[in-house]
Amino acid sequence: MAAPRTLVVVDVQNDFCEGGSLAVSGGAAVAEAVADLIAEGEYDLVIATRDHHIDPGSHFSEEPDYVDSWPPHCVVGTPGVELHPPLTDDLFAAIFDKGEYEAAYSGFEGTDREGRGLADFLREHDVEQIDVCGIATDHCVRATALDGAGEGFKVTVLQDLTAAVTPENINRVQQEWAAAGISTSAPRLDPPRDA
Repeated sequence: MAAPRTLVVVDVQNDFCEGGSLAVSGGAAVAEAVADLIAEGEYDLVIATRDHHIDPGSHFSEEPDYVDSWPPHCVVGTPGVELHPPLTDDLFAAIFDKGEYEAAYSGFEGTDREGRGLADFLREHDVEQIDVCGIATDHCVRATALDGAGEGFKVTVLQDLTAAVTPENINRVQQEWAAAGISTSAPRLDPPRDA
């Protein structure tokens, strides 16, 4: 039996989309495009990660530097922590929450409702490779992809299904991914043009 084709959707949450407390330009478009991709039915296993903060200490700041500290975001019990429509919890085989009491960028730092880490979950399902998309390209998507490769999975970032906090950082991030053996996909967001 072939290994399941697996999609990991990183942190496509209300607070990271337009109108949220830490909005990333293009976040809502990513949510729409990811929902469309899931609806195509190409993936056997679809997983989400979420920032899920309770009291993450210095990760939150009233004077954030947007490198190590950030405005409060994705606080448990607020609308900002929820997946951004049209994404809903029931689209995912599992959701991995991270960062309750500390900074956490990688989905591999999260756990599901049963307390399993993402790497263990993927291995239990005989996953060998993952496609990664979501928010933000230069932070949580970056870290999730790098940790996935570090855990031995073959990783492809669906880069056009991501949105960056600082687009100027993308070249550096791409270099990091390439050095780790991570590939990036061809564009999907723009509709095909009629000949």
